[in-house]
Formats: sequence, structure tokens, C-alpha cells
Amino acid sequence: MKNIKNYKIEELKEQLKEMGEKPFRAEQIFKWLYDEKVEQFDEMTNISLELREKLKQNYTMCNFNILKKQESKDGTIKYLFDVLDGNAIETVLMRYHHGNSICVSSQIGCKMGCKFCASTGINFIRNLTTGEIVEQIIKVEQDTGERISNVVFMGIGEPLDNYDNVVNAIRLINHPKGLNIGARHISISTSGLVPKIYQLAEENIQCTLSISLHATNNEKRSSMMPVNKTYPIEELLQACKDYMAQTNRRISFEYALAKDNNDNLEDAKALVKLLKGMLCHVNLIPINKIENGQFDKSSNENIMKFRDYLNDHGIVATIRRELGSDIDAACGQLRRKNLQ
Repeated sequence: MKNIKNYKIEELKEQLKEMGEKPFRAEQIFKWLYDEKVEQFDEMTNISLELREKLKQNYTMCNFNILKKQESKDGTIKYLFDVLDGNAIETVLMRYHHGNSICVSSQIGCKMGCKFCASTGINFIRNLTTGEIVEQIIKVEQDTGERISNVVFMGIGEPLDNYDNVVNAIRLINHPKGLNIGARHISISTSGLVPKIYQLAEENIQCTLSISLHATNNEKRSSMMPVNKTYPIEELLQACKDYMAQTNRRISFEYALAKDNNDNLEDAKALVKLLKGMLCHVNLIPINKIENGQFDKSSNENIMKFRDYLNDHGIVATIRRELGSDIDAACGQLRRKNLQ
């Protein structure tokens, strides 16, 4: 059966018309799904029994099961969700003073093979559907009773490798009758799929684009991120410049600092040279050690020196607050551990 959460409101109106129903029923269904967050069609009490039966016969609501839930000492919660086909994904809730952020997965497994990411150890199985992406947010809000205010596509998978479903999910998350989360509170992270960056620029979505850069030359970046062999730094940065020119949106560059690899002053100088004049922000990430990983975390002293050098030379840089590392929920650590 079809997942009803896969559909934008206009698409659901068309589905209902084909079923002989009034299109306005779509707005009522959306309210039950995204405001009330019901789990059964029978809970939609202001629509007819006949329509509820039609919905049950034609659609599923894709209610994930929580297989495992871990809470960090800092309040971060990591969920292992059963996606109802024998597979599982991880999703992380992070609590900040400005609100709750959720890190969602976009694929089951990942093709990118980044050497510092635990998801590299998961064979790619399939893309998540639009509804499966949105369901992660709904299920966390149901479980905690707390509102999600920020969404980051930085979980398992490469979001731009699942382009259509991710963009449709963003439109549902952002829609006033959907989850109604502002586009500027949604961030998409990519390892650098250049053609998709150009495509995203055409979407007119006011979300934040985050680029996983992590190195300042092709040799080093290719050793960390195989995608660089297809889309080297020069092509990636040109796509970023064109994206900024078209959207007038600032890009965030993610830079994971690995000890004795990309964390010295020469790397900082090279990064300033690469990004000079761009409308951007650098998010410095203390790299997290993963099982069988070849990289170690840079020292706090080096991280701060790196940040200060960038800021002193005109590149706005901050150090990402590390949340959930004690439950393997920090950047690069998502893996579906107990299903390996």
C-alpha cells in the first residue's frame, strides 16, 4: 500500500478526487497527520466512516517502531527506528537553548564511503521515501511531547543522492499545513554532488546548504572522501559560488578536524585562501573516533587555534558543540550498531 505521508497536500487532493472525494478533505487529513499526529485513520473523527475505510484500504500511515532509545547525559536522544521492512535507521534529537533540533537519515546505508564516518560501514540498501523521512520527526515529537524547531539532513545517507524524496520532504516539513518548520531552520548537508547543488539552486527553497569540505586540496580530500575523485574541490567550490549567486544564501562549510591530518596552521591558511570573498560560514567539527577509523580527534588547543586563525582572517568560524558522543550519536557516529 501507498504511504499517505509521501504526498504533498496538492498531490493528496488529486488522489482524493480520483477516489470520488472532495479535495478539501486533504486539508483535514493533513491536520490529523501533522498537527494531531494520529497513528490510525479511525482517529480522524471529522471525516466520514466511508472515507476512513477508503483510506485504510489504499494507504498506510508508516508508523515507525522504536527498536532502541538511548539518552545521553547532555539530554541528546538517539533513536533506532524500525522502518517496517526489516531495516532500521538512526535519528538523533539534540536539545539546545534555542529549541530542539533533529538529525534525520535520508537513506538506509550510504554509497559515499567517507573515511571518517561510521555510516561507511553500512551497505547501501535503498533510499528512504518522503514519508519515511518526515515520519522520523513525527515519531520523535510523539515520543517526547516536544516540538521540533530545526531539522538537519546529516544522518545516515547522502541527502542529495536521494534528491527527489529529500526535496519533497522539505516541502512537507516546511508547509504551513504540514509540520510548519521554517525553511531557514532546515539544513541539508552534502558531501559534494555538484550536479545536485545546481539543481537545488533552482528549487527556490530557503534552506541552508552545508558542504562537507574537510580538506583544502584534492589529494587529501580524495583520501578522506572518495566523492572528490568525481567532483574535485575546484568544481565543488564553483558550484557553491554559483549557488550563492543564484540564491543569495550563505553556505555553511563543515570541516572535521583530524589530528595530524588537516588541523595545522598551513591547512587553516589554505582554507582562508579557498573561501576568501565567499558568503559563507565554517563549522569546525572535532572529528569523532569510529570503530576501525584511521583518524583521531584534534587537540582542543589546535581546534581553537584553527578557529581563531579563520576568524582573524575574515572567515566566520565556530566550533560545533559536541552532543551525544557518549551514546555514539555525535557527528559521523551513526551506524545502526545493534543490527550489524
